[in-house]
Amino acid sequence: MNFMQKFKYWIPVIMAMICIYWMSTDAFALPKTSRIIEPLIRFFSPHISRNDMLMIHGVIRKLAHVTEYFILGILLFRAFRAGSQERRWWTWGLSSLAVVALYAAGDEMHQYYVSTRTASLVDVGYDMLGGVLAQCVSIVWYGQCRAEGNIVKITGTGEEGAP
Repeated sequence: MNFMQKFKYWIPVIMAMICIYWMSTDAFALPKTSRIIEPLIRFFSPHISRNDMLMIHGVIRKLAHVTEYFILGILLFRAFRAGSQERRWWTWGLSSLAVVALYAAGDEMHQYYVSTRTASLVDVGYDMLGGVLAQCVSIVWYGQCRAEGNIVKITGTGEEGAP
C-alpha cells in the first residue's frame, strides 16, 4: 500500500485532533458552555437548584472528554490498521492508546496556557477512559467482522477484493 492509500486513513484522525484542540480553547470554557447547557437543563427541569445545575453541567463536560477521545481512539485504531488483513489488533490498540495518552497530556498542557481554562490530570483520566473504551469497541468490532468474513482486503492495485 502506497503512502497516499495509507494517508487517507489519517485524515479523519487529523480532523479529530484539530476539533479537540479547538474545544480546548476559550470558546469552550465553562462560562461559554454554560450559556448553552444551562438553559437546556432549565428547559427540561425548570426548578433545578443551582448546585444540581452545576453538577449536571460538570458531568456533561466530563462526558464530552470521554466522547471526543472515544472518537479519536476509534479513528486511531482504523488508521493504524490501514486496511491490513493481519491479526495485529493488540499492536493497533496499544499504539492508539499511546497516541491518545500523549494527545490528552498535550491537550491539558495547552489548556494550562489558556487563561479561561484549567489543566487537570483528572481530565487526562477521562480522556484515557474514552480511549480505552474505543479500543475495546474497536477490537470487538474487528473480531466480529473478521469472524463474519466482512473484513475487506485491499489489494496492491488499489482495488478492493474479497476477504
